[in-house]
Amino acid sequence: MSGAAPVIRKLADTPAFLIGPEDTVKLACLAGPKDGTNTSVFLEVWEPGGAQPLNSHEESAEIFVVLKGQAQAHSDEDVVTLTAGDVLILQEGSEHRIINTSETEDLYTITIMSNDGGFAKLVTDGTEVALTEADRAVLCAGLPQAV
Repeated sequence: MSGAAPVIRKLADTPAFLIGPEDTVKLACLAGPKDGTNTSVFLEVWEPGGAQPLNSHEESAEIFVVLKGQAQAHSDEDVVTLTAGDVLILQEGSEHRIINTSETEDLYTITIMSNDGGFAKLVTDGTEVALTEADRAVLCAGLPQAV
């Protein structure tokens, strides 16, 4: 037994961040190294037409569970369309980006990184922004009194 206490975090108290001030994707770290795990879990919210820059994680597979919205995912030479209910699995070292293809609706994903490699710190060193009531509602859809 490790003797470590479980970590409980309330979504209402979880901040979101922009990695760079001009970014169009906000990330809320739901779990990561500060919680005693090398796996990081994020809620990511892309504004309409928003995209992340081309990026790669040499030692981490990355999994996106699409909660709401539509997007195009670029991974190396491949391009795929994503909609709510899709699960995108990107292999270690792939050069990738996701683009919200909607002009009016946000894109929401739960993103899991198998080996954080410092990504959660990169996120939380960014500019803090608030999750909106609508953001929390998407994550907690169908859960009684969860927001």
